[in-house]
Amino acid sequence: MGLRTEISERQRRFGEELRRLRDTAGVSAPEIGALMGMKGPAVSHTEAGRLSLNLDRLHIWLDACHANDPEYRAALLVIGQSNGKGWWTDYRGYVHPSALDLAEYEADATRLESYETLLIPGLLQTKAYSEIILEYAEKKVEFRRARQEILSVESGTPFHAVIHEAALHAMYGGPTVMRDQLNYLIDVGKLPHVTIQILPFGCTVFASTDIPFMLLHGQHPKLDTVLMEQPHGVPFLGDPEAVSSYRRKFERLRGAALPPLSASAPGPSPAYRDSWGLLQHIRYAVQGR
Repeated sequence: MGLRTEISERQRRFGEELRRLRDTAGVSAPEIGALMGMKGPAVSHTEAGRLSLNLDRLHIWLDACHANDPEYRAALLVIGQSNGKGWWTDYRGYVHPSALDLAEYEADATRLESYETLLIPGLLQTKAYSEIILEYAEKKVEFRRARQEILSVESGTPFHAVIHEAALHAMYGGPTVMRDQLNYLIDVGKLPHVTIQILPFGCTVFASTDIPFMLLHGQHPKLDTVLMEQPHGVPFLGDPEAVSSYRRKFERLRGAALPPLSASAPGPSPAYRDSWGLLQHIRYAVQGR
């Protein structure tokens, strides 16, 4: 089998997990290669995501590295055997490869946690708002709308967003677009699997992050991933220490943010004591413009 020239984030992460397992077990690359009958730099290519493993060799690798946690092992087998194809495949060439990787991660995620500073999270944007942010790039807008399907059903993927108040005041597209966007946040926030909290300007707690990020929870905690919204560098982090750090950051952010509205509550609070009270106040201000 030839080497891959284009490596997806799933393939890269799979190889990274195999290398981490081997290093932790103290097994050298030549040793594990010998066990599987692999010669030369094949092990290095596998760990770099350039070469796949068949099921028999994957089991040998996991056994040699004492990967005995059945849930982690099963999740890793799924990642290793996936062909990476899904609805997002049709958008190859229209959106950035990292966007395709994100859609693949979201499709497999058990839970999503997002922090945004100046924009409404992509999964919560209206079509008009997305058009402004994406400069009316039709395919990119269409792709973003397709991503939102994971929230559209009653049993959708659990999604928890902490949004800085600054994102609610930015008049992208003008008052009409923002009014509709705020109305949509109120509506979608009532779904049982969606939680939205606002981090207000008046927050006195420093949450130690000013960079938007998303925590994508995999089929096993060891396979959780962080998406960093940064203009340069690798946007996905899978290092256990880095992921743990962002888990703690999100916990601080949700603790500092205003309480969300319960899906069982009769309607948004008119006061400032929760996220929806603040959101409603901003919405009324926008309507007056």
